Amino acid sequence: MITVHHLNNSRSQRVLWMLEELDVAYEIKRYQREASMLAPEALKKVHPLGKSPVITDGDRVIAESGAILEYLAERYDSENRLKPVDDDARLQARYWLHYAEGSLMPLLVMKLIFGRMGKPPVPWLLRPIGGAFGKGVQKAYLDKQLTTHREFIEQHLSRNTWFAGTQISIADVQMSFPLQAFSARGGAENSPAIQAWLSKVQARSAWQRALQQGGEVNPG
Repeated sequence: MITVHHLNNSRSQRVLWMLEELDVAYEIKRYQREASMLAPEALKKVHPLGKSPVITDGDRVIAESGAILEYLAERYDSENRLKPVDDDARLQARYWLHYAEGSLMPLLVMKLIFGRMGKPPVPWLLRPIGGAFGKGVQKAYLDKQLTTHREFIEQHLSRNTWFAGTQISIADVQMSFPLQAFSARGGAENSPAIQAWLSKVQARSAWQRALQQGGEVNPG
């Protein structure tokens, strides 16, 4: 039995979605974020980094979103529900699987951090300086970078039904969290292809079941 060590409001939600798409039995062990929004120390008993997502499958402990999704596809997707068989589609899926965490999420995390530099827990005396600095970094660098990425993704989805072509795949599962975050922070405005893709994802019964299991996600 697979155990998903699930942190509330986190990237592990997409692991639940993939398991629901594959119709694989699993159980959830739940963890709640600390007041600091960090994961609790209890997760370090599962994996030394104490981060989510992480799953256990028998004696195996697998961490990192991409590694988990690849493992599930290789071991449990015998019907190729989310595993492309066409060479070009497989290459596209691999690209977006790594792009999500390697290129897009670091920018979104930085935007989140710099956007909070004028708010608690920053000491109140430093908030005006922190807020001004954070806004400056966003305007001078992050917003421009995110615009480039938004246009890149929008162009791709305007030509493709799903990220790896005509069929939903592991790439769509991986891209779900960063594009949710992007949309929640206003980055997907005036991007009809991205919005249409998000609507398709959220309409899937497996997505709805995953939300029932893991709870609503607010990546903003």
